[in-house]
This record gives sequence, structure tokens and C-alpha cells, in this order.
Amino acid sequence: MTEDYESVSLVKPEVFVYRIPPLGNNRGHKAADWKLDAPDWSGRMRLVALGKKLELRLEDKTTGDLFAKCPIEEYPSLAVEPVSDSSRYFVVRLMDDNGRSAFIGLGFADRG
Repeated sequence: MTEDYESVSLVKPEVFVYRIPPLGNNRGHKAADWKLDAPDWSGRMRLVALGKKLELRLEDKTTGDLFAKCPIEEYPSLAVEPVSDSSRYFVVRLMDDNGRSAFIGLGFADRG
């Protein structure tokens, strides 16, 4: 049994997580509908390649403890969707090891 090599592709030292309202129309998600001045969580984001898979990990800035993760098969997809009104905010589908999922808003401190 071989274990996939883990390679960090990107680190963002500060990201913001938001609870988002359910999608009620066909216009898509808008960051303006979230409480952007009051994120529900903030921490570090790492984009990690595991063999041929990609995983977005949200981690505590200080301890590195995992807060949540999002497996990404392709982009754009249900895993990561851009919002219609900003280039710094996305809707991300978090998934735990039991297959349960939740959609959250994810924002970056900068556009880079």
C-alpha cells in the first residue's frame, strides 16, 4: 500500500468564513448578502495536492488544527463556486470524512 505524497500548492495566511443564506433564486450567490464585517471564523487556508486529488483545508492560524476541508475534483464545480458580485469571495462545499457536507462563504483578505 502506497501513501500519496502531500504537496502544499498555496497558503493564504488569513481567510474568512461566513454562514450563508440558502440560495433562493437563479442569480447565484452574492457576497453582499453575507455579514462581511462579522465573519463566523477566520484562519489559514492551505491548498494541498494528494497524488491526483486536491483538497482545500481551513486551519487554525496558531495551532494548525484542521477546522474543515473541501475536496476539489474540478473548478468550477459544486466544491468551489465564485460569487456573482466579487472576486475575493467564493461558496465552498465542506465535506467531512463521513460524507456530510455544508456550504459556507469563504473570503480572502486580498485579491491575489
